[in-house]
Amino acid sequence: MDFFRFFSRSEKNSKNVAKERLKLVLIHDRANVSPRFLEMIKGDIIRVISDYMVIDEEGLDIKLTRTRKDSDSSPISALVANIPILKMKEDSIK
Repeated sequence: MDFFRFFSRSEKNSKNVAKERLKLVLIHDRANVSPRFLEMIKGDIIRVISDYMVIDEEGLDIKLTRTRKDSDSSPISALVANIPILKMKEDSIK
C-alpha cells in the first residue's frame, strides 16, 4: 500500500480504492498515528538524510505497515522508507 499515492488522482476501480482506504484507516488506527504525523516524519527524514546525500524527494516513499516479530510472531507496526539516493555529498564522505 503506497500511502502517498493514496491521495493522488489515478484511474482505479472503486473496489480497490475502498480496499486501500480501509487498510490505511486500520493501520493508522492500530498504530495510533495520523497522516499528519507521517508527513512530519517524512520532513524530518528528508532534513537529516539531506545533510549526507542528495535524494529524490519526489520518489521518497514512507509507509506504515504491520509485520510480525521474529522472536514470538506477535504483530508490530513498522515504518518502511524507500529513499532514492542520487549521490553522496562530498563533505559527508570524509
